[in-house]
Amino acid sequence: MSPRKTYILKLYVAGNTPNSMRALKTLRNILDTEFRGVYALKVIDVLKNPQLAEEDKILATPTLAKILPPPVRRIIGDLSDRERVLIGLDLLYEELSDESIGDPYDEQDNESSLD
Repeated sequence: MSPRKTYILKLYVAGNTPNSMRALKTLRNILDTEFRGVYALKVIDVLKNPQLAEEDKILATPTLAKILPPPVRRIIGDLSDRERVLIGLDLLYEELSDESIGDPYDEQDNESSLD
């Protein structure tokens, strides 16, 4: 990923529950490997700050909210499905579209796979 965007993320958790801790661990792993420092993460414990969850209309935890770059996206759950998280953060889509920009007829394997 090129460092052309900065991601602003909020992770809403409910205390130190197993799902909350799993979501945080998984997210930190994804951020460390995929985002390489071009992100800001705020972890919000809705048990300590229920007003923040109410203001942001968070109904379930854990919830990951991508604030920037637009559009705002939310992913609910323990974030164990890495591909779903990357798609939700628009990261996997960009990688797929970057790869598919080339000429589809450059590879000779395309024709042989139809046989």
